[in-house]
Amino acid sequence: MAGIVNWRRRRLERAGFDSALAAGLASDRRSDLHALLELIDRGCPPELAARILAPLGDEDENEASL
Repeated sequence: MAGIVNWRRRRLERAGFDSALAAGLASDRRSDLHALLELIDRGCPPELAARILAPLGDEDENEASL
């Protein structure tokens, strides 16, 4: 499993995600790598792509940090 997570992290980093965000997304099995990369290909900034595709269950945590 570590090999898959590392591959996902490297792929996200190559697409423009910073190391910390890429590591978090790569290790979260709820993250849809293909959807993230599609948004990036369409010009969406990495941070915004991650927010758009964030699991709905994390909504309360995201609002608390704002």
